[in-house]
Parts: sequence; structure tokens; C-alpha cells
Amino acid sequence: MPAPVAFEAAGAGGAGSPARLEHAYLQLHEPSKDGSLSKPGPKLERVDFQFNPKELSLTKRAVWKDSPATGNKKAGPPQYTGPQPTTLTLEMFLDASDTQDSSVVKKVERLFTCCVPTAASFGQKKASPPWVLFRWGGLTGFLAYIESVSATYTLFTSAGLPIRATCTVTLNEIAGEQPGQNPTSGGLVPRREHVLRAGDSLAGIAYAEYGDPALWRAVADLNGVDDPVRLRPGHRLLLPAADELPSVAARRGPVDAEVAHAGY
Repeated sequence: MPAPVAFEAAGAGGAGSPARLEHAYLQLHEPSKDGSLSKPGPKLERVDFQFNPKELSLTKRAVWKDSPATGNKKAGPPQYTGPQPTTLTLEMFLDASDTQDSSVVKKVERLFTCCVPTAASFGQKKASPPWVLFRWGGLTGFLAYIESVSATYTLFTSAGLPIRATCTVTLNEIAGEQPGQNPTSGGLVPRREHVLRAGDSLAGIAYAEYGDPALWRAVADLNGVDDPVRLRPGHRLLLPAADELPSVAARRGPVDAEVAHAGY
């Protein structure tokens, strides 16, 4: 089982080389186009830190469920149900006291737009805010979305223009074997799971689940099955949700008549 790694660190220079100032930044990406939770879409702009953060706050939680024991003096043993995504909280300090222009307000507004859907995702009817990677020199954070942005303006010009602010930004990890994306709403939809038994075929599974054996390829594509004849009993297959089938089926090629005829 892989360890929960919050950051990846790479050396910033060889031994004896002078230290170079690296500025932190948030690299924005379009959301994944194929439903992958490990590979974001194309790069968008980056949001640079004017001053590097003085601290990074990481939170990881485990979820336990208490089981009441009726009639007992003590509660039943808790049951572990899984981990929560990692959360990264950081502060961005913005200052324009030397130029006294609107750069602080514009940077705050840019951070706020990270909480609303990108134009591309909205146009594709899969509305989603941008995905984000925190980077600082050789330090790379986890793939995340921005859960919240809180800005406090602390200095103003005589005309009332904010020229200094502290922004608290909370990033939530995008990770794990999440359910698929609803092609129409962009929301998460559940996927059923099928445990293979001896004699199972993809066509038979597709017929039992959707009433259409021709959708076997959608199941194969989702699970990376290259040879539908070789199915290992005990292996678990994820089944596309009904709302996913139009987009998945549209990408598949013509159904292999030999495979369909053989019941695979």
C-alpha cells in the first residue's frame, strides 16, 4: 500500500552551490478531460507568491465509525472507514504600498476565480474550477482544488484603494479511486463494482448491468482490459455509471463481432 505523501521534494542544487531564491506559486490546470484523478488537463496561468509563505499547514484525517453497543456499559469498538484527503492551508501576503496601484485587488480577485468553473469546463457542460499544484523550488505539492479563499485588507490609500492584504488559501487533495464524472452535470456519480467469477464475460456483465451486451467495450476501457478473453476470477471491475455511458460509448470503436458472438 503506498504511503500518503503530501509533498515531493527534489534537490535544488548540488553540494556547495549557492542558494538561489525561489518564489512559490500555484500552477493552475484545466480539470481532467478523461476523468483521471492523477493527470490534470492543460496548463492555465500561474499565481505567483509576492512573498514566500512563512509556514505551510498540512492536515490528514482518518475516519472512524463508532458502533453503539445496546445494553453494554462501554461503546463497541470503532471501525476504520478510510482516510480523508490531505488539506494544505497557506497564507499569501500581498503588498503594493510602494506603487499604490490596484495589483493587490486584482490578485485577490484572481484567487477568488479559482473557486468558480473555468470557461472551458463550463462550455463543455462539465463545470469545474481549475485544479491546482503548489510549487516552491524543488517542492511540489499534491494535485488539489482550492476549497476556500479568505482575504483581509489591512492597508488602504487615502482614496480607499486596498494596497495590502493577507489571503488564507485552503487546498484539498484530489486523490484516490473516486467515482466518475457525470458527463452532463460534472458532479460525481457512483460506480458499481463486479467481482469476476469463473465463466464471466464482459458482454454478459454488460448485458446484466445495462441490458446491452455491446457495451462490453465501455467496461473494458474503464478497467484497462486489453484482452477480454482473459479475465481473472476474483478480480474486481468498476462498472461505468449509466450517466457515463453516452460519452464512453461514443469513444469506442465498432464492436468486435467475433468477441460479441463468443460472449466476451
